[in-house]
Amino acid sequence: MAPMGHAPDGVDGDGGRDPFDYPRRWEADVVLADGRTVHLRPIVPTDADRIVALHARLSERTRYLRYFGAYPRIPARDLRRFTTVDHHDRVAFVALLGDDIVAVGRYERINESSAEVAFVVDDAHQGRGLGSILLEHLAAAASECGLRRFVAEVLAENAAMTRVFRDAGYHVSRAFEEGLLHLEFDIDPTEESLAVARAREQAAEARSVHNLLHPRSVAVIGASTDSTKIGYAVLSNLLAADFAGPVYPVNPEHVSVRGVRAYKSVLEIPDPVDLAVVAVPAHQVESVLDGALEKGVQALVIVSAGFAESGPHGLHAELRLVSDARAHGMRVVGPNALGVLNTDPKVRLNATLAPRLPRRGRTGFFCQSGALGIAILADAEARGLGLSTFVSAGNRADVSGNDLLQYWETDPYTDVVLLYLESFGNPRKFARLARRLARTKPVVAVKSGRHAVRPQLAATSTEIDESSVQALFEQAGVVRVDTLAQLFDTALVFANQPLPSGARIGIVGNSSAIALLAADTAKAQGLSIGIEPVDVGSQAPPEKFAAAVGSALASPDVDALVVVFVPPVATPGTAYARALRETVLATPTTPEKPIVSTFLAAEGVPDELAVTAEDGTVVFGSIPSYPSPERAVNALARVVRYAEWRRRPQGTVVRPEGLEVQRAEALVRDLVADRSAEDGSVVVPVDDMVQLLGCYGIDVVSFRVVSGVDDAVAAADELGYPVTLKAFDDRLRDRPDFAGVRLDLSTPDSVRLAYRDLREVSGRDEVYVQRMAPKGVSCAIGLQDDPSFGTLVSFGLSGVVSTLLGDQAFRAVPLTDTDAETLVREPRTAPLLTGYRGDEPADLSALQDLVLRVAALAEDHPEVRALSLDPVLASPEGAFVTNARIVLGPPPSRPDSGPRRLRQITTVAEEDVVEQDDAAQKADGSTA
Repeated sequence: MAPMGHAPDGVDGDGGRDPFDYPRRWEADVVLADGRTVHLRPIVPTDADRIVALHARLSERTRYLRYFGAYPRIPARDLRRFTTVDHHDRVAFVALLGDDIVAVGRYERINESSAEVAFVVDDAHQGRGLGSILLEHLAAAASECGLRRFVAEVLAENAAMTRVFRDAGYHVSRAFEEGLLHLEFDIDPTEESLAVARAREQAAEARSVHNLLHPRSVAVIGASTDSTKIGYAVLSNLLAADFAGPVYPVNPEHVSVRGVRAYKSVLEIPDPVDLAVVAVPAHQVESVLDGALEKGVQALVIVSAGFAESGPHGLHAELRLVSDARAHGMRVVGPNALGVLNTDPKVRLNATLAPRLPRRGRTGFFCQSGALGIAILADAEARGLGLSTFVSAGNRADVSGNDLLQYWETDPYTDVVLLYLESFGNPRKFARLARRLARTKPVVAVKSGRHAVRPQLAATSTEIDESSVQALFEQAGVVRVDTLAQLFDTALVFANQPLPSGARIGIVGNSSAIALLAADTAKAQGLSIGIEPVDVGSQAPPEKFAAAVGSALASPDVDALVVVFVPPVATPGTAYARALRETVLATPTTPEKPIVSTFLAAEGVPDELAVTAEDGTVVFGSIPSYPSPERAVNALARVVRYAEWRRRPQGTVVRPEGLEVQRAEALVRDLVADRSAEDGSVVVPVDDMVQLLGCYGIDVVSFRVVSGVDDAVAAADELGYPVTLKAFDDRLRDRPDFAGVRLDLSTPDSVRLAYRDLREVSGRDEVYVQRMAPKGVSCAIGLQDDPSFGTLVSFGLSGVVSTLLGDQAFRAVPLTDTDAETLVREPRTAPLLTGYRGDEPADLSALQDLVLRVAALAEDHPEVRALSLDPVLASPEGAFVTNARIVLGPPPSRPDSGPRRLRQITTVAEEDVVEQDDAAQKADGSTA
């Protein structure tokens, strides 16, 4: 790709801009195709030596393809121009691995809307996806600077660079002339380019976790001969699990640890090291990190405590640690982590503090809490739940639950995903990944802190009732449970039984009392009883019991089966269990039907109900048992609801027509720049609010703001009768007794009288005069932030009763057409919109369109902290917005948009420390 044009001698072309002053948000850590990381940032003049070093490493072939000639060295004039840019019309990004620049991408503005783009990648790092990463980040920066199009000149023989543009998902036009390809494409994201970026993100992040869980060698830095130290425990557990590769203890004071040759530092290890487990005191971690960086370790698991959870100094050390690790290509689990494990017989990795490698299974488990990790693993073992992989992330400074979701999506050895979460690093990304993963694999989550709202969200968060929170998780396909016991109860069904095709259950047992408990619980959970419960009697032999089970399974009116069994005195329960298992295996059903049991009050998968492989591993088809019928049915009900979600149409994310995004961006930028509130927020003035909503096709019913009685009459004449007058004060307008509103004014005299009334009530001269909208049902559409899901769209009917009862429905942005359709039908009062008691139905499609436009506004502008359209009058003629309010401010949740990047470690860690400090203060009774 040819070098870009030179500026005249003595002119740098940068318009006097500071070449060191670039937008800090443009910096990013990114994961490449091989799972390793690099740091991306804009170029600065002090990068000159690094650029010269990069150029020296380039092969003659790479220089020829980039510069259309030999170009053996960079002249001083070119070097200055390459490294001194204005970060607006001329932008360049460098990819840093340690202290070395391994790739450069740049654009230069050609005209108002177009720029020429070019790349060069170190030969040793070609094929890692650096070109596509640089293109994404350059396109985002260019769009931010008002550009809309990239052009490029590429030698026809430069197939690799042509492929970068062709495979990016943009619509590329090309022309061929004298051995050159001239390429042009619009850089606005397309559905195809977003899909390509998401697919590459998934592959790269999954690969990085694969590297972590499939190491070929492991070093234990801080391996100890003292059985009371964590370094002793980690090494012992690795050896006890019979890890498939070499294990290298690192201990400067001993020749061997646990009979294994030890090394004074990781640098002395003669072979490559894929994974290093760090078990030294916190103050020593930084020193051992240097050796790991120099050694080229791929991933770190830091089980040492004493970082962000210990206060500001620990936070600072944690940030520096993770920043250095990422910059050198490493991913980090922890600090303060329990560790990672993989039960694959080809790996047998137990790099945790848990003494035993769990039994092998097809369930992946991510746990944020290191303290709970050992108990969780023990509980899984006791219940007979086998695991494929397990990660305890501790402080979650780098590797998070989102990374594991990416990995498990394509992991052939994981069928069920379990999550124990305390917070979300990127809630929008979590919702997106979980929704995609849950289409093929169940995701079950315990989310603690459900009633706590982060301080950063307190200003714009609202209390959301539990049924709405549940609906939000269900929107993403996540099965949310309240306790670890419920997590395992549900996981046992998913791991061992098929998904049901409906909600009709059958109940077979030898105790009518226990069967009745099961039936009552089923009805309470919204399940239906497909056939009358079957009671074979307390003295029925195993054959009769098993035959009743087989008959119920074969019934076309049964989608799932609950088996309840109380052992009789005469016959051992094991005989019944074997008969039950054999009957189920011999009764093929289409579609398949799940079975849960209350058998001998056993918990988990009893040996008698287990189906095993040749190696003794419990496999799919085993029948889970619960101590009580209530727990069995509750677990089954969660599985039924998930299966219903899987069958539901997924819908597509819809962008309504007629959006003026660029105009809205300019409005928001100007409004945010003028904010003066202490928290950085600004209530958008009325005229600007109308313009901003108008950019998204949301029209407010015509109105005027007036300051006198004659002006009010004139405005009414201009708008056309009938009109309504509203007090300027929001508190008066929103009162249920209509103290601040006068409706259906059809004459000048009625306007004069209404104005005088409102003037007396409010004590202000200003009032709104608005044309009357068609009469309809009063609704409210809003935006707000939630600590679990990011930006939410809410819908409900207006009024004090709906507010008091919390009768609102919520969906997380972005919305699909299916989300919008179900949102406006979900509130308990929604039948008033569909012709309740013979009324003419409102235009629901108009309401859905309005909801989608609000969602698009939120998607494009995370600065919109709160929005309220209330009331919206829904009638057969359409949906009419009569009042609105918008608040802008710093976005509290990270939008899952823009080019690929890892979450920013500074922001995440600071939020976590705020939460931890608050918790510590509450614990000791102190106040801030």
